Amino acid sequence: MAAERYILVVLHTGRSDSVDAALSVCRQLREAGVHPVIAHVDDDDHPEVLERLRPYEVLGDSVAISDLELVIVLGGDGTILRAAEIVRGSTVPLLGVNLGHVGFLAESEREDLASSVQRALERDYLVEERMTLSVRVKVASEVVYETWALNEATVEKASRERMLEVVIEVDGRPLSSFGCDGVVMSTPTGSTAYSFSAGGPVVWPSLDALLMVPLSAHALFARPLVVGPDSALAVEVLDRSQGGAVLWSDGRRMRDLPRGARVIVRRSSTPVRLARLAMAPFTDRLVRKFNLPVNGWRGPIESD
Repeated sequence: MAAERYILVVLHTGRSDSVDAALSVCRQLREAGVHPVIAHVDDDDHPEVLERLRPYEVLGDSVAISDLELVIVLGGDGTILRAAEIVRGSTVPLLGVNLGHVGFLAESEREDLASSVQRALERDYLVEERMTLSVRVKVASEVVYETWALNEATVEKASRERMLEVVIEVDGRPLSSFGCDGVVMSTPTGSTAYSFSAGGPVVWPSLDALLMVPLSAHALFARPLVVGPDSALAVEVLDRSQGGAVLWSDGRRMRDLPRGARVIVRRSSTPVRLARLAMAPFTDRLVRKFNLPVNGWRGPIESD
C-alpha cells in the first residue's frame, strides 16, 4: 500500500489571483490522490477563503511538518518568506509560483501553474539550498532576542525625523561609526531585495557570503561590504542616537532596540531549501526579472 502524500499549499488569502490559483492546485492534488494541506496562519480574517478550499488537511492538527514532502507557494517573494517561516527547521523544500512582480525566489509563473504542479506530483525537481542568517540581539551581556532571516536583517531608525547613530563591526573589530537611516545585513539571496534597493551589490546565490549595506549614511566611508560566510557582522546602536531603533527580519518580524543594543548576524546552520524545475543560470534569471537589454550579445566563439 502506497504511503499517503501531503503537500502544503501556502497562499495570500487577501489576493483573488492567489486564491484562484490555490483552488486549482488543491483540485489537481486531490485528483492525483495527494492530500492538500493548509496552514491556519494569518488567515483568520478570511475564513470564507479557507472554506472554499475544502477538503484539506490542517498543518499541525491532522498533519505534521515532518509529513510534508513539498510546499507549493502561490504569491510573491513575501508569501515565500512566510512559507519559509512556517516550515522553519524542517527539510521540506519550497516550490514558488510567482503571482507578484519581480519574484526572485519563485520558480515558475502563473501561466505554468498546472505543469509545475504536475512536475511536483512526479517529484520531477531538484533541490537548492539557500543560506540563512542567525540574528541575535544583546543588551549589555544579556541575549534578549533571537531570530533568523532568509533575505536580510535590518537595523533601522524608528522615527522618520530622527537619525540613527551606529557603529558597525566585522569579526569582533570596529570598522566605522556614523549617522544613518539604518544598516542592512543580507544573504546572497537577499542581495536582490532590500540590499539591492539600498545600492548593494548583486551576489550570485551560489556564493557563500554576508553583505552589509548602510542606508543613507552620513560618512565618507560607508560603502557596501561583502565578507566571508564564517564572519560575524554586528551593529551597535549608540547612546548618542537621537531616536529609537528597530530590527526587522525579512520585513516580517520586528523588535524594538533600545540605545546600547547590539545586533549580531552570522550564518545560520539551517538553510532554506528551494525546489527547482530547471537549474538555469542566475544570469538568465537577472535578465528575465529585470528585463535587462542584451541586444548585440554574440556569446562565446567556440571556447573562451
